[in-house]
Amino acid sequence: MNLLRKTTAFMLLLALLPMAVLAQKAPKGKDQLVTISTPHGDMKLVLFEDTPLHKQNFLKLAREGFYDGTTFHRVIDGFMIQGGDPNSKDDDPRNDGSGNPGYTVPAEINPKYKHVRGALAAARMGDQVNPKKESSGSQFYIVENHQGTPQLDEAYTVYGQVIDGLDVIDKIAAQPVDGRNRPLSDVKMAVKVEDVKKKKIAKKYRYTYL
Repeated sequence: MNLLRKTTAFMLLLALLPMAVLAQKAPKGKDQLVTISTPHGDMKLVLFEDTPLHKQNFLKLAREGFYDGTTFHRVIDGFMIQGGDPNSKDDDPRNDGSGNPGYTVPAEINPKYKHVRGALAAARMGDQVNPKKESSGSQFYIVENHQGTPQLDEAYTVYGQVIDGLDVIDKIAAQPVDGRNRPLSDVKMAVKVEDVKKKKIAKKYRYTYL
């Protein structure tokens, strides 16, 4: 009889363990929900807490209005869309892609963050001139390929994820481009940051905090 009671208690404990794990992982506090608005629709993003330098820098620039009026100046259908260059605000399309805010951000490459569809990553100069893989101070790209771009994993800093509006990435990537992969019609953006409870983000956008 004692053995039966012990077995029953053990099984009950096992049944309660998943609930305890879920309770421990329930998101608490607030996060910053980023909205990138474009003529083709809005994208909602979250930035990763364990890439703090990139998160802080992006939020700072966004809140200052740095990104407002910049364009997605380089788009490759089946690959990614790239933006965040201050040069794209001027009337000379030839200098798009070479601008920055005057500084770089140290690499925060984390193996657990992959180049999946909708991943937000920092653009950077090539290894030949940038062996430390430091990121551009403002330019970023978003993965459009539905299977991801694993060839870029652990080579560039992935620091966020689109959690709503993946179709918008597809629409931007499908725009007609010139020989430099610059859209023939400007795809301008405006970026807004809101403080939102993590619990609300997780529920509304079915996003799982790692």
